[in-house]
Amino acid sequence: MYAYLEGNIADLNPACAVIDCAGVGYEVNISLTTFSALKGMQRAKLYTVHIVREDEHLLFGFHTLEEKKMFLLLISVSGIGPNTARTILSAFSTVEIGRAIASGDAKKIQSVKGIGIKTAERVIVDLRDKVDVSSLNELNELPATKTFISSASRGEALAALVTLGYPRNASEKILDKILLSNSEYNSEELIKQALRLL
Repeated sequence: MYAYLEGNIADLNPACAVIDCAGVGYEVNISLTTFSALKGMQRAKLYTVHIVREDEHLLFGFHTLEEKKMFLLLISVSGIGPNTARTILSAFSTVEIGRAIASGDAKKIQSVKGIGIKTAERVIVDLRDKVDVSSLNELNELPATKTFISSASRGEALAALVTLGYPRNASEKILDKILLSNSEYNSEELIKQALRLL
């Protein structure tokens, strides 16, 4: 229904962006990769996927077409819903996911919370012939920049994890554990690490 949205960024957090298009604010669910790309920007163009359920309409937005295409591939697999696909795209870059599928690395896919070995193997079986790793644009993969962690970054990471459906208490404990091992993680890195441990 919506191919993309382009407009001012009215609000932004690691799990959601509000894009103001001619005075209408669209709430768009985003991955951590897209959040990293949008930070510091005033305007954005997001390639969107409209998910219709019995009780709600959801928009998922992506900074690149590569990420949108990977999202569509992931949700085509039985057992992978849109939120799980977004979690996978938050834990790994599009290139990393493509390489894991192409090489049959089920353990890497299984490392994402909520994905069992059978689902991980199904992702590989269903998508191996559909993923062309050479076509994935690594220039669109934006590595997170290390910054000194602050309470604001921890709070941002916690808010994102709760939005993604993880319990607040468990998320707080995992974030504190991660920060004990490396206090220089920024919010994006914190979320990526937490998604592999929760």
